[in-house]
Amino acid sequence: MTGFLYEKDLSAMKYVILTSTRHDRMVREIAAELDIPQIKLRKWMLDHFDMMLLENLPARYAQGKIARESETPVEKDLGAGLYTRAIPLLNWSEMERIKGEVYTLIREGKTENEAVMEGRNMIRDVIQ
Repeated sequence: MTGFLYEKDLSAMKYVILTSTRHDRMVREIAAELDIPQIKLRKWMLDHFDMMLLENLPARYAQGKIARESETPVEKDLGAGLYTRAIPLLNWSEMERIKGEVYTLIREGKTENEAVMEGRNMIRDVIQ
């Protein structure tokens, strides 16, 4: 071996992980929920997640969906816990900012569904 493993580009190995059956299904579900092209979501995950996290994503996603059921309706629909704790697409402070804006929109008279859709747009803006 001529070099250290951590010095190598692991993009090909990460891509193989993300295109496996369980990972592909998870990426498709998240991309559909957030209305993000799958390829952009995969690219974002390749750039931001390490190999260990990538390998564990389907299990984390499954547990995140279970935990999601105990959240408030707005946070559940927004995916607040799912996209911060289980699948860390956003850090906690970004999600808190988005939740604050969503609740402000609701107080200003928008329906919960409209406010959540705008919140998802904000999530999408962070990811893309």
